Amino acid sequence: MNLYETMFKRRSVRKFLNEKLSELELNEIKDYLNGIKQLSGCTVRFELSTGEAVNDNHAPHYALAYCEPLTLEYINAGFVIQEFDLWLQAKGLGSLWLGLARPKSKTERQEYAIMIAFGKTEVPLRKGEQDFKRVSVLEMSNEDNKIARTARIAPSAVNDQPWKLTFSENKVNIDYFGRGPLKFILKKKMSKFDIGIVTRFTELALLNEGKQIVSITPIDKGNTFGTEIVFEG
Repeated sequence: MNLYETMFKRRSVRKFLNEKLSELELNEIKDYLNGIKQLSGCTVRFELSTGEAVNDNHAPHYALAYCEPLTLEYINAGFVIQEFDLWLQAKGLGSLWLGLARPKSKTERQEYAIMIAFGKTEVPLRKGEQDFKRVSVLEMSNEDNKIARTARIAPSAVNDQPWKLTFSENKVNIDYFGRGPLKFILKKKMSKFDIGIVTRFTELALLNEGKQIVSITPIDKGNTFGTEIVFEG
């Protein structure tokens, strides 16, 4: 499967096999992760770790993200890690975003952002779009089209889907739009990663439709945030 196809099959995996990947496999994973293109002006760095170094025992392996504690950087981190998440699952591995886990070392927590657990699993992928529980397309978009339907199935913290897509000529604006009782808490950090996640889904959907991406710009307006995707074709 390619990344686009994987979006319709991915699943958050909470049960991993107690089997570590080989050094060769981990080096391939590290090279791919570090090679993912980041949003302009943003920088997130990664470190692969094991459960012994974090306060979590879900999986044999973890990718920890570090960046400045800024809105644009968190959006970028979500954007980058979501490609990594899809790539892992396309290779047959399981993965799980972890918002509450932390590095055990206090010195590593200063610019720690978020982590994703990964490893071998026997948990099957979803069968298709019908297996996702999400809000309706028109609750999160001004148009019901293939791009919006793809963005709809993006993962988010507590399945909050804190975004609103607005389509105009050769442009998609993705704005924060909190839902649910936790929206004010999640807005402080987790929803910023979520905006990056849904931006990646939207980008891949546009590319699948033959569009050429001109630019993807993260936006911080102080009281709200989002991204703008400009495309051609």
